[in-house]
Amino acid sequence: MPDPVPALPATTTQAVTLLRELGAESIAHPGGTLLAHLQRVQALLATWKARPALQLAGLCHAFYGTDGFPTALLPLDRRKDLAAVIGAEAEALVYLYASCDRQATYPALNQADAAFRDRFTGRSRIPEPQTRRDFAELSAANELDLAHLDPVFRDTWGPELLALFTRLQYLLSADAWLACRTVLTAPPPSRRTEAPVGSRQPGS
Repeated sequence: MPDPVPALPATTTQAVTLLRELGAESIAHPGGTLLAHLQRVQALLATWKARPALQLAGLCHAFYGTDGFPTALLPLDRRKDLAAVIGAEAEALVYLYASCDRQATYPALNQADAAFRDRFTGRSRIPEPQTRRDFAELSAANELDLAHLDPVFRDTWGPELLALFTRLQYLLSADAWLACRTVLTAPPPSRRTEAPVGSRQPGS
């Protein structure tokens, strides 16, 4: 008999329940729905052996929208609601990812003393090294899910993303860096005949 499928941790189950309540299952996204994308990002982080808080941040990274995907599931004045479900550490990573002003932040992201600009407040801060690594790992998981499923996305953004993650290599786990090279340099898959589900900037 096949091995039983391991049960999801209670925290993940609660987060998925909240995502469904807020409509993530009905929001279109490359590869299906926003919920499906978020679950794939969490699963990818799990294969890279990310710690639980980072996996939960991957599952919930679009709660406040992002610089590449403006649809928000919760307003910022309800951050405590998400923290109550996934914990303060994971919620802080969700906020960091959502708040990143990419145009201002990405060019120097590989520098240890580079500041993150918060697109919600307009302020900048220098994250701790672990936080910077978490941001890079989550960014890679998100972008690689999109590039793997959507050939148009990969054709458009793949070279730029590969250049970005090459600069961030020292922040990435070995598994994440291998996945970046594999997905972003692979021959393009056969193009789908149907149109992609919406157009996305990198980092949805």
